[in-house]
Amino acid sequence: MKLILRHVKNYTPAAVVSLLSVSIMVAASLWQPKLLEKVLEAIVRDDRGKISELGIYLISIALLGLIAGFFNTIFSAKVAQGVSADIREEAFRKIQTFSFGNIEQFSAGNLVVRLTNDITQIQNLVMIALQSLFRIPFLFIGSLILAMITLPQLWWVIVALIVVVVIITGLSFTQMGKHFMIIQTLIDKVNERAKENLLGIRVVKSFVQEKNQLTRFSQTSEELTKHNIIVGTLFSVMIPSFMLAANLAVVGAIFFVSNLVKEDPSAIGGIASFMNYLMQIMMAIIIGGMMMMMTSRAAVSLKRINEILETEPDLTYPDVPEQDLSGSVRFDHVSFRYPGDEKDTLKDISFSIQSGEMIGIVGATGSGKSTLAQLIPRLFDPTEGSVAIGDVDLKEVNETSLRKTVSFVLQKAILFSGTISQNLRQGKRDATVGEMDQATQIAQAKEFIEKLTERYEAPVAERSNNFSGGQKQRLSISRGVIGTPKILILDDSTSALDAKSEQLVREALNNELKTTTTIVIAQKIASVVNADRILVLDNGQLVGEGTHAELAATNAIYQEIFETQKGTEE
Repeated sequence: MKLILRHVKNYTPAAVVSLLSVSIMVAASLWQPKLLEKVLEAIVRDDRGKISELGIYLISIALLGLIAGFFNTIFSAKVAQGVSADIREEAFRKIQTFSFGNIEQFSAGNLVVRLTNDITQIQNLVMIALQSLFRIPFLFIGSLILAMITLPQLWWVIVALIVVVVIITGLSFTQMGKHFMIIQTLIDKVNERAKENLLGIRVVKSFVQEKNQLTRFSQTSEELTKHNIIVGTLFSVMIPSFMLAANLAVVGAIFFVSNLVKEDPSAIGGIASFMNYLMQIMMAIIIGGMMMMMTSRAAVSLKRINEILETEPDLTYPDVPEQDLSGSVRFDHVSFRYPGDEKDTLKDISFSIQSGEMIGIVGATGSGKSTLAQLIPRLFDPTEGSVAIGDVDLKEVNETSLRKTVSFVLQKAILFSGTISQNLRQGKRDATVGEMDQATQIAQAKEFIEKLTERYEAPVAERSNNFSGGQKQRLSISRGVIGTPKILILDDSTSALDAKSEQLVREALNNELKTTTTIVIAQKIASVVNADRILVLDNGQLVGEGTHAELAATNAIYQEIFETQKGTEE
């Protein structure tokens, strides 16, 4: 609740107006039965003047309660929407500080559900709290006192009703509570299943896996439906039980005061007032129970959001001035192990790269090439040893300096919906059209961009589905080189290009970025054959270092890779 209260402070005026409106609504609700009692007494006495006067009062109080309810709803919604938006933004901001390890800990689908469904539960809690938090206790206590004053001899009816309703509420919500966490977890799974299916729809269609996917999704969906039905069934039993208890209390009250009406006809007004208060007591308990249910479900969501906010990023950056780093790289006895793994992915690796060098990294699948590259922009920290850029340990470099120095182009080209220019400016925020031209020329993307009517303002669809794989990789490379980084890492980022385009990209990088340290991770020897040096990895170890000619003559692992690809390269 501390999280909610912290954000409610930003909307104090609206919250105060909402609570004042609730107070007026409670006062109107409690006063109306008393006025109704007086109206019935006036009817018995046939006092037309009093009836008219009291009728006006009743209508006025009803209108006042209606207006108060209107303002309460508006300002409650304003606070609830504002608080939920602020919490969502805070959680999203915190997620942006997460490392790859943190993201993998939660999973992307799980985080999406927390930012949507869980925040919605918190929003509903804030809304109902401002509408009922003060209303319920005051309405309950006020109705209880006034009912006792109206017909004190029926105190036991009130107590019996309260006991029965509390028992029903306790039994129902005890059963409901344990299902809410399961429901939230199953919502995560449904989201994950749907996401996997939609992202991999081509694979599903290609291998005719629609039936299998439907079965997997249906199993999770049916499990979620089962728990929702259980909660719904409990509700369907609980509400009629409340109404039955209330109606039995009313019947009992009428039965036991019937003799009283015979002796004093004016007591009929008291009975009507008492029944109204009885119903208000019951409604207060019901709404209070509903609040308990909402609180129970929102408590699960609050816990899940707090897990995000309280998670410390695996990587933190020092608060030091920006540094102008050179393009040199040094690995000093670096070992790395992914969280949860039992074995090191990289083992005791040491090497140095001078500024302006082109370095190739080759090795079999799973040898640790991409993992090694991810340590340079500090996407992960080494388990042992140190990584330095410009002779400065990465743990002593602030994030801004590091991001200006290192640019990382992934094999899987990820573009964001928007325009081409917006995606390119992620590499350099203030990039001019001239700089875009130069970057796209290097990446061989300018050719197809020039054919687009809107050129750099051409739209990029969701998941960049309006571009081919090769076009996406070229745009991704353009984004990587546009800021003229000191270090450029290409993680097999030309795999979707044809041989001619790949050669043109390599030549452009050599000619246009001569002072940039270029690190090329490749499956194909042809991609790194002209590199100044090539690093050979095998099973997480550095087993070779040298030029193509040196390695082809002396390194068994490199020779094996080269021989496997030799026919293709020739």
